[in-house]
This record gives sequence, structure tokens and C-alpha cells, in this order.
Amino acid sequence: MKHYTSHVCVALLFAGALLTNSAVAQDKPAANQTKPTSQPAGADMAEMMKKAEAAGKPGAPHTGLQSMVGEWKAEARFWMAPDAPPVASTGTSKVRAIHGGRFVQEEFTGTFMGKPFTGTGITGYDNTKQKFVSIWLDDMSTGMLMTEGTADASGKVFTFEGKMDCAMTGEKNKAVRCILRVESPEKHIFEMHDPSLGEKSRTGEIVYTRK
Repeated sequence: MKHYTSHVCVALLFAGALLTNSAVAQDKPAANQTKPTSQPAGADMAEMMKKAEAAGKPGAPHTGLQSMVGEWKAEARFWMAPDAPPVASTGTSKVRAIHGGRFVQEEFTGTFMGKPFTGTGITGYDNTKQKFVSIWLDDMSTGMLMTEGTADASGKVFTFEGKMDCAMTGEKNKAVRCILRVESPEKHIFEMHDPSLGEKSRTGEIVYTRK
């Protein structure tokens, strides 16, 4: 029963996500971290401002995200239990670049278990973290899923990790994993996984085809 409700919880949370897309729940500061005791002045401040400006400039990872911009048809399957037949649904997705190409924003519209469903996702690349960062929110929850991730050597497989609190089971900081596989400029596949389920960790899959 625990595996069943856990599966449902993850499937529901990701019911319309594209890029599971803010960062993973923040870790507590290390014990040896110290806060600056005074404001830097003069040349130090100028150097810090240069670093901040450089960190704010979009680069190659941001350019790569632009391939997601456009309108998409979505075909989804969700598994309510590891060995159960999937629940199928369809939807549409509109993705646009925002804030000078630093982020892409998705607006998803579809159905889940026979009910209307809408969701919003924002994904970018944090130059300071050197990681992709993403946030997802929708009309089935009052929470937000925040993840961060990396791309493989090919630049076509992205793995995002995050944590969630499950209202169904009461679990806190439950690990979740999302994998985005870019097959071509016209098609990509988004997978949702519950790492606690072992080999049968997949809880959902959405196939996106460009309109």
C-alpha cells in the first residue's frame, strides 16, 4: 500500500510537467561557513559587481534551451502502481523564452484522470551553480516542485533531482527524479521517477511532438 500511494503521489505531482522542471530544496549551510562581517569597498566592490554581471549573462546552456520554444502536442502515460496499466491523457504545451532568453516558460493545458489540468514550468541554467534549475506549479496542488540537474556528455539527456512533500502519505522531503530525453528538434520525452521504488521507479512519461 505504501508503494501504491507513493507512486500516486509522484504521478499526481508531475501530471503535466515538461522540464521538472527553481533549485532543489536548499541544504543547510555548512558549519564552517561564515558571513561577511563588513561591506566591501572600492576596488573589491567593483570586482564583485563584474562577477555578478558575468554570472547574469546568458550563454551556451541558455541558447540550448531555446530549442524547447514553440507549441507541442503531449501524449502522457501515468502509472498509479508499479504493475498497474498506465492511465493515458493528452494535452498541449506552449513554451516561450523570457527575461532575455535566460529562462523558458511553459504553459501546459490538458486532462488528468478525466479532469481539466493546467500547469506552469520555468527552466533555466544557473551560471553560479553550474546547473540547470527548474520550478513547476499547477492547479492540482498548492506546492511548487523545485529541481536542479545536469546534462550528459551528448547534451541530449537531462537529469533533474528534487524533493517533495506528499500530502497523500505525509512523507516529507521525498526524493524525486525527472529525466528529459531530446530525440530531435521535433520530439522529446519527459520521464518522472520515484527513486524509492527501485527498478520500477517510473511513474509517468510524456511524449512531446512539435506542432
